Amino acid sequence: MRLFDDKLAQMSLFESSMFDHAFNHRKYQPFQPTPLPDRTWPSQTITKAPMWCSVDLRDGNQALVNPMNVQQKLQMFELLVKLGFKQIEVGFPSASKPDFDFVRLLIEQNRVPDDVTLQVLTPAREELIKNTYAALEGVKRAIVHVYNSTSKVQREQVFGLPEEGIKDIAVQGAKWVRQYANNYPNTQWGFEYSPESFTGTEMDYAVEVCDAVIAQWLPSGGRELIINLPSTVELSTPNLFADQVEYFCRHLQHRDQVTISLHTHNDRGCAVAAAELGILAGADRVEGTLMGNGERTGNMDMITMAMNLYSQGIDPTLDLSNVLEIIEVVESCTEIAVSPRHPWAGELVYTAFSGSHQDAIRKSVAFHKKQNKTHWDVAYLPIDPRDIGREYEAVVRINSQSGKGGVALVLERDYGIELPKWMHPVMSGVVQKATEDSGLEVSSGQIKTLYESHFLEVHCAWQLHDYGIQAHGQEIRASFKVGQSLLSGQGAGALEALSDALSRHYGCDIEVTQFDQHAMTSGTDAQALACMEVKVNNVVLHGIAQAEDTTAAALQAMLTAFSHHHRVAKHGVSFLK
Repeated sequence: MRLFDDKLAQMSLFESSMFDHAFNHRKYQPFQPTPLPDRTWPSQTITKAPMWCSVDLRDGNQALVNPMNVQQKLQMFELLVKLGFKQIEVGFPSASKPDFDFVRLLIEQNRVPDDVTLQVLTPAREELIKNTYAALEGVKRAIVHVYNSTSKVQREQVFGLPEEGIKDIAVQGAKWVRQYANNYPNTQWGFEYSPESFTGTEMDYAVEVCDAVIAQWLPSGGRELIINLPSTVELSTPNLFADQVEYFCRHLQHRDQVTISLHTHNDRGCAVAAAELGILAGADRVEGTLMGNGERTGNMDMITMAMNLYSQGIDPTLDLSNVLEIIEVVESCTEIAVSPRHPWAGELVYTAFSGSHQDAIRKSVAFHKKQNKTHWDVAYLPIDPRDIGREYEAVVRINSQSGKGGVALVLERDYGIELPKWMHPVMSGVVQKATEDSGLEVSSGQIKTLYESHFLEVHCAWQLHDYGIQAHGQEIRASFKVGQSLLSGQGAGALEALSDALSRHYGCDIEVTQFDQHAMTSGTDAQALACMEVKVNNVVLHGIAQAEDTTAAALQAMLTAFSHHHRVAKHGVSFLK
């Protein structure tokens, strides 16, 4: 109880001294950049994918509220292998019995493909390094990843050691890593060292420590030697991190014999950008997790970085063609939902609600088809969603912010209903009113229902059952069986004759202001779609009909439009509402 009281007192002291002014920017100092006036990374271009190392099963797993069980770890491991990862950090076996047992399970059940290298993490302590090798006994190839913190804050405030003392820890750790590897000659070993909190470490000192570690591992004897530069806490803008990486690469003694790796965290939301600029600055390899899971705001998201490369025509060397499966496994194993706005993978990232965006997408996709373009260049869609298992159904969704182009695209895409351009704002107005009334998004099926109920469906009293035409010089005379009524009229064509019949029968003025007709499909049994805009006593009305007989479709469209006027006249309520 006394110990608890002491800790509580310490916490209270900490809170009172540090957080009396909870939002006070004067508590913080700007990050001090690395002097590098002749930096070269800004003029570089990424032309190939880096080496990837997944840390989902170690760094990602240790950041979960509920760490993965064995079945979840196996599911994640198998997904990573399927995606094409060749280096996978599978745990911290010396510090966790579940991690130790999982590493043994992978090895003893022969679940590691020959071209996949396991990686495990250990602090620079002999008993932990010894146990790490015991966990890996019998593995074909593995990377032992040793670390100790080198930052000024950690040296002074956590370890209370001078620079030389921290370097001694790193060097001794490297010696033990090399020494215990000799006990397992049948395994192909790789060695990795991380100066933890690299971004908070003076660059010359970071180089000095890493040079001393590498000296213990040379000659390499064919082993891969990796120096991993962790942005353990993201402290600066990505360009300053790139300066640190370039400075480090320039000054490391045996740069040509070492793989430089990056391990960026996302505290400032820039982990992907920092990794990309770090590659420009000379790094070869990247550690990260699927969907960016990890401590605090997470690790570098390898899905995002790999897809960034893909969108630039660069082979990411990972198969991300089924992003829905990736999301399903990640959510199942981490118990963390993937944001619908997650870059590239999120449910809504290829969805346009904005009317102007929808119209641009519709026109751009049509342009691509017409021009038969070989390279993707579609408005608002940086990649073809189908490449990663997304379908076009999700590209345009309709709510109160949507416009005429989006509604038209949904009807055309999902049902083959191609409305003329003058009908787009009419149809959109109907859909917009429905969304405003409900306050909700409308589905593709609901849009089709609105289309049918407002423009296509007609009361049986206004259905055309038959018609007959007789030529009389320059005009025709026609009869129309409409519902139970028989109408007759004359004109230059069938539509003019029907207009004449309706005008005389109902005592009104009718003017056709827009008309469009086209085949919906090809073949002898193709359906014709007729769209009609008429003015009846200066009231604008619309009707649509489809039939194999093109003349019948046009006549029914006029009747359907006129039926709306009849309902207004009879009930004083607009059918369109």
